[in-house]
Amino acid sequence: MPNHERSGVKTLAIRLDEELHAQLTVVAQLAEITVTDAIRQAIEAYVEGQRTQADLANRASSVLEEIEREASARKGAIQALFGETGPTKGAAPARRRGRRSVEPEEPT
Repeated sequence: MPNHERSGVKTLAIRLDEELHAQLTVVAQLAEITVTDAIRQAIEAYVEGQRTQADLANRASSVLEEIEREASARKGAIQALFGETGPTKGAAPARRRGRRSVEPEEPT
């Protein structure tokens, strides 16, 4: 089981109906673990079970292909804007277009 005391741990809030919460609490007590650990173990088992599903792997592959297409399009846009070498360090930042907001004058 991974070390959950390290940084990078996320906190989640879940909603359970009273009956399910009561059952979870009893099961956790009988297993001599905390409700949090019981939930974590259930999530880990779910993720591991999903990881072995071919359909999930196929969908993940499609998502990766889409990410690559989008990244390639963005890279092409940057190269078209700045040339093949891309932006240079120290280049002036892009200027905003449109109307600038005017600060209201303070009463005298």
